[in-house]
Amino acid sequence: MRAMVQDAYGTPDVLRLEEIDRPEPGRGEVLLRVRAAGVDMGVWHLMAGLPLALRAGFGLRAPRQRVRGMDVAGRVEAVGPDVTRLRVGDEVYGTCTGSFAEYACAKEDQLAPRPAGLTPEQAAVVTISGSTALQACHTGRLRPGGRVLVIGASGGVGSYAVQLAKALGAAHVTGVCSASKADLVRSLGADEVLDYAREDPTGGGRRYDLVLDIAGNHSLRRLRRLLTPGGTLVMVGGETDGRWLGGFHRQLGALLVSPFIRSRVRVLASTPKPADLRALGELLESGALTPAVDRTYPLAEVPDAIRRLRSGQVRGKIAIRV
Repeated sequence: MRAMVQDAYGTPDVLRLEEIDRPEPGRGEVLLRVRAAGVDMGVWHLMAGLPLALRAGFGLRAPRQRVRGMDVAGRVEAVGPDVTRLRVGDEVYGTCTGSFAEYACAKEDQLAPRPAGLTPEQAAVVTISGSTALQACHTGRLRPGGRVLVIGASGGVGSYAVQLAKALGAAHVTGVCSASKADLVRSLGADEVLDYAREDPTGGGRRYDLVLDIAGNHSLRRLRRLLTPGGTLVMVGGETDGRWLGGFHRQLGALLVSPFIRSRVRVLASTPKPADLRALGELLESGALTPAVDRTYPLAEVPDAIRRLRSGQVRGKIAIRV
């Protein structure tokens, strides 16, 4: 099969399209004929081996797993032992290891039927970012009638967070993004959009019941000022050039001080769960949630897709057609 592989950490130039052996499904796994895959920041981190701390789990000198890609949509081609729910021919979506390939193996509990009305490319960009946004809303105890601020509203997680906040009953959702992406964020359901280049979202005296800090680098002190009494700050991300922690120092700092402050601060380390797939599937089929696909690339152009992701130009998500 064709697959996008890497044998060293580095820039997208370390990726190359190669013919490799097709994997065989193990116990509890299915073999997928991959139709589409998604690109997210986790793909870049594992490709680059940055921040350096992650290499402890994925290979100190070189990546243990040669094929990149996690988000996937495809057709079940074969099933391994102990697979009870899925059958050959089922169209599914979810996560796996190595989705930038023509075939990939996935655990049965990491897949769900592809929602009706979604193309493979749309389905392939849902799971990781959508699950993160859903868990952020739940962690933040979003209640109907609340006011929500989404910092980083035009990105992968943010584009789902805006929609989920409205679907879960938020009375007012404010999205923070660049001016060039404001139209996208409004189309996703945001009641108000702030251009971070013109207005500091932590100023102005606004207060929110839930603040989702997905792509910001504001200090914890300034973010806490945004909360209503009883409100919650959920720190989801925030990229920096730090080689060791890559921005995660803010989350670590929040974890250390949160027991000693009155504000409710939570740090989210998201992993897709079967319950998330079911909940997201229902919202997708009802029309309450729609994947925002910025651009689709063929498998051979995965390096270009990752370069675009890192450029900051992406509106929503990038899909790979296999």
